[in-house]
Amino acid sequence: MSRWRRALLLLATVGGAVLTARLGVWQLDRAAQKEALQAAIEVRGQETPLDGAAALAMTAPAADAQDHRRARVSGTWLPARTVHLDNRQMDGRPGFYVLTPLVLDDGTALMVQRGWRPRDFEDRTRLAPLQTPEGRVTVEGRLARGVARLYAFDGADTGPIRQNLDLLSYATESGLRLRPLLLLQTSPADDGLRRDWPLPAVDVHKHYGYAFQWFALCALILALHVWFRVLRPRWASRT
Repeated sequence: MSRWRRALLLLATVGGAVLTARLGVWQLDRAAQKEALQAAIEVRGQETPLDGAAALAMTAPAADAQDHRRARVSGTWLPARTVHLDNRQMDGRPGFYVLTPLVLDDGTALMVQRGWRPRDFEDRTRLAPLQTPEGRVTVEGRLARGVARLYAFDGADTGPIRQNLDLLSYATESGLRLRPLLLLQTSPADDGLRRDWPLPAVDVHKHYGYAFQWFALCALILALHVWFRVLRPRWASRT
């Protein structure tokens, strides 16, 4: 093999080893980030619930610190502004997440993910009447920065049935002074909705598995180079 081919092979080996090692480190970093998130969720879930509108964040930076906190608020529902998020499953059944703004005592509004309801299998756009209490109500739940987004085509995020809901865009659309938080309701209510909200999935094991695969591939690249370029030629020269 000519000198430039040997140099090219060495360069490819080093490049492949560095790349796979870097990918392994990146997976370990992702695992560490998710472990930190899991710890934050557990700590915030044990803190004293935020009570009342005055305790809730009004800005995005402050909302980050209240993510996953428990909260208790009072206000009045705006049923005309109810939104149904499509293609949301519970126990493997397709249906809707039902979200309704709650006007708080100070005039601001908090979007509440009230619960889940099944879809009409004959007509997915047909919505059964929704029971919404009138007057002042008190709602308890867990705060979140928003609802997990699903893929949607252009124009799918308008109307009473939509695929996703962006709080900032909805505030502009509705004209409400909407807070940058979403409340996942956990308190009982006579509205026929289910509220079995799982905690955010923090699966770190897959990242450790990916990291092992990348490091193993890095080791294999180096081992093959050492075998074919160093050990095997020496062994062949002695026989």
